[in-house]
Amino acid sequence: MKEKYIIAVVRPWNITMAKVFISKHFDEDITLITDKKEFTRKKIDKIAPKYIFFPHWSWMIPAEIYEKYECVVFHMTDLPFGRGGSPLQNLIVRGLKKTKIAAIKASDGVDSGPVYMKKPLSLDGSAEEIYKRCAKVIFETMIPGMIRQKPKPMPQKGKSVKFKRRTPFESNMEGITGKKNIYDHIRMLDAEGYPRAYVDTADMKIEFTEASLEKDGVYAKAKITKVKK
Repeated sequence: MKEKYIIAVVRPWNITMAKVFISKHFDEDITLITDKKEFTRKKIDKIAPKYIFFPHWSWMIPAEIYEKYECVVFHMTDLPFGRGGSPLQNLIVRGLKKTKIAAIKASDGVDSGPVYMKKPLSLDGSAEEIYKRCAKVIFETMIPGMIRQKPKPMPQKGKSVKFKRRTPFESNMEGITGKKNIYDHIRMLDAEGYPRAYVDTADMKIEFTEASLEKDGVYAKAKITKVKK
């Protein structure tokens, strides 16, 4: 009998990678969930999966699910450093150039569960480029490794550092100086579904994407929207 798994994921690049992964792993019975409404206890009980993988999920996992099933969450920091929200943006704001993707067992604490494995990840490029690179590592290396090896999760070690989830208002570039900081601020928000870096004028909002850092400054694509006062 085939082992059963669930992949619960959002964002277009992750969904694409998940579909490719499922098409290549026909020896396993894998269900893809991309909508919160489909993630129900009734549906999960019917499947009774060995693992539920969460490469990128925007909602809390109910205790009644992670206490019954082995839920594997992927977090973009070298835990216990970087527990909490907006990990990519918090890493770049701190000037870090690389990180690790941690596969952890879901628990009642925020990103505090035991760790199955960690893999390195570069923080070069735009947010969307980094997210796509992260998805590639998760779907091509980490999930296959979990299915094959079924590693035992080990408690996190080291000092815990918590990240605060960023708000859309923090995308405002007011007060940011230095071309490297400006470049980082634009690129770390440059992904579908994220509030873009912006500046306000008296009657306009200017949003920036596709930034490049050059010797004479930062070049970026701008979207200008008239704002009613």
